[in-house]
Amino acid sequence: MKLQESLLNTPVDLELSEWEEIGDSHHSTSINTPMSEDAFTKSDEEKKELIEFHFSEIMKALGLDLTDDSLRGTPKRVAKMYVDEIFNGLDPKNKPQIALFENKYQYNELILEKNISFYSNCEHHFVPIIGRAHLAYVSSGKVIGLSKLNRIVNYFAKRPQVQERLTNQIASELKDILQTEDVAVLIDAKHLCVSSRGVKDDTSSTFTSYYGGVFKEDSKKRELFAAIKEF
Repeated sequence: MKLQESLLNTPVDLELSEWEEIGDSHHSTSINTPMSEDAFTKSDEEKKELIEFHFSEIMKALGLDLTDDSLRGTPKRVAKMYVDEIFNGLDPKNKPQIALFENKYQYNELILEKNISFYSNCEHHFVPIIGRAHLAYVSSGKVIGLSKLNRIVNYFAKRPQVQERLTNQIASELKDILQTEDVAVLIDAKHLCVSSRGVKDDTSSTFTSYYGGVFKEDSKKRELFAAIKEF
């Protein structure tokens, strides 16, 4: 427990078994990604240097020989991957710039971008989440470029995540951008913390959804489900 306290720099009031249960239950605390107050005081290069150092210490603790040609550059590669790629959604400067367009055609029916593939990482074990997202809305006067929907999904996916939070973050962003409650987000994903460890179930997946505005109506849900399933 003292080791945990020194690493986390915060009081530890849960037993180790309770920490593990929270992780295995995919427990999340809020719609916002938990961030420290000084999260953006370090430059990307400073973050990479720190990650490189600490990851090399992890590798040494595992007994790996960092003088080996194959392993020597691994800490640097991991640091670059974490900051520039798989966790770059943590930094607001990487948030996609979204342009809206007038709904000149006066199209006021379902707009759906489906099967948006994404890769994220479970915040409890830092192993991949691989999934597909379906985003739908009904225009309130503006429409969004279709590729921007993909970018929104990937921005929020590229951070340590819990699927429920990811679903709600995407939905909240869409509502803010489009200025409408008529938004739906559906996500189906495979969690490697389930398939590669713990119960080691490689066949199951997790489904989460958000329905706002007209998508709370059964008729609109049926239309949405049919559109996702068909074509």
